[in-house]
Amino acid sequence: QVQLVESGGGLVQPGGSLRLSCVASGSTFSFSAMGWYRQAPGKQRDMVASITIFGRVNYADSVKGRFTISRDNAKNTVYLQMNSLKPEDTAVYYCNLRFRSMDSWGQGTQVTVSS
Repeated sequence: QVQLVESGGGLVQPGGSLRLSCVASGSTFSFSAMGWYRQAPGKQRDMVASITIFGRVNYADSVKGRFTISRDNAKNTVYLQMNSLKPEDTAVYYCNLRFRSMDSWGQGTQVTVSS
């Protein structure tokens, strides 16, 4: 079972930036699609950004132009750079790894955007 550990969440003012990191255990990272999801209180978990093994990226419309997903296969790490943060970005952010149609999830990291 792959383990994913997220970090980088916290409290930030509107307009600020944060960078989330997710480190994966094991040897499947380079062969896995990676994604970031978020879940606000009382809402479903939604995809924020994803990146394939070939580096092809996809973003939710709400974060296009503000968030950037990237990966470093040498470090088994996926990143989410979040700029121009808004209060509506407040949520728990989860890292996802998909390998051969099997999903693994991290424990989540809280991002709060508030003045």
